[in-house]
Amino acid sequence: MMAILFGLVLAALLLAAGALALLVRRRNMHQWLPAYLRRRRPRHRGEGPVHVLFCFVDHFEPRWGGADLETERARVARWCRDYPRLVEGHRDADGRPPQHTFFYPEEEYRREHLEALVDLCAAGYGEIEVHLHHDDDTAENLRRTLNGFVEVLDTEHGALTRDPATGHPVYAFIHGNWCLDNSRADGRWCGVNNEIAILRETGCYADLTLPSAPSDTQTAQINSIYYATDDPHRPKSHDRGEPVRVGGRASGDLMIIQGPLGLAWHDRKWGLIPRIENADLRRAFPPTPARVDQWVREGVHVEGRPEWVVVKVHTHGTQEGDMDTLLGAPVAAMFDHLERAYNDGERYRLHYVTARECYNIIKAAEAGESGDPGGYRDYRLPPPTMRKTEEARP
Repeated sequence: MMAILFGLVLAALLLAAGALALLVRRRNMHQWLPAYLRRRRPRHRGEGPVHVLFCFVDHFEPRWGGADLETERARVARWCRDYPRLVEGHRDADGRPPQHTFFYPEEEYRREHLEALVDLCAAGYGEIEVHLHHDDDTAENLRRTLNGFVEVLDTEHGALTRDPATGHPVYAFIHGNWCLDNSRADGRWCGVNNEIAILRETGCYADLTLPSAPSDTQTAQINSIYYATDDPHRPKSHDRGEPVRVGGRASGDLMIIQGPLGLAWHDRKWGLIPRIENADLRRAFPPTPARVDQWVREGVHVEGRPEWVVVKVHTHGTQEGDMDTLLGAPVAAMFDHLERAYNDGERYRLHYVTARECYNIIKAAEAGESGDPGGYRDYRLPPPTMRKTEEARP
């Protein structure tokens, strides 16, 4: 009898192990889970508070789902109307409201939408950067597309910063469909193996696409800020890179700023298996206090400056099913929790930052700056001019 029971238990364990292995493979967790299990979360042991840099980036797609023009207009109008109401009364340690970075897709450009977003951002609520969906592309066309869109955003709207060293417009980037550097296994939604080098050539100062789990585009390197070096002969050159560190210097082709990725033990399927925490905000994945706490605990930072924690989260802000979450009570509660738990002035100080400001603070850390990062928002790249509607029109 004991032998039979032992056999049944062993069979059940083997079956469970097989099911778990299949789940890991289907969710592409084999690509990043080893790094997650090996990684030690940083601990701040110095004097002074931990500074939480909260960066909210948006794959902002007014034409999502093939919408008609009136739907596009309604989506943009709702953000311009409701976002100031959402953040009213919310402030960080520097007295600034939550900042939203709108990564606007080149292929969905409409002048009127950009004018509306520039007005919103010029009022102090965020900034605009570059987003792109493309498929079966070529290096030549990609270079032409990016240069053309950068010129429009810069000359027509003043939406991009300019590098003081060169005088040229520069930008942050998010790849549509997560497929930076042709990183999808089947080769769809990109097609350009030297995309990272082209981004650098066209003025990109940082990529903020990741994390992309459970997509197979997810990199092996996680929860880090690093420099990627392009290999034009193969895809996914950014799978690993050189960490940005205090006292270091820029290397390779492009800085990669990742958001938190991990296992959500507070949210387990069937009460047993932890779900993937990938810093995505939407109705199905609201920003609960437990999620916020995990984002901070993952401790994304510049090596040697663990007391400056980067929390980059993302969303797709124009999908109607999610807008009540993003412009309503769940995100308002997220800001409440951030300001209550991570802005007491002694253990924590909270800083709402745009993608550009986040990059500047990272560069300040790399250069050895310390103390309060709120003073380094414009460390290297100045704010964009943000020509408002009446100034943009002839």
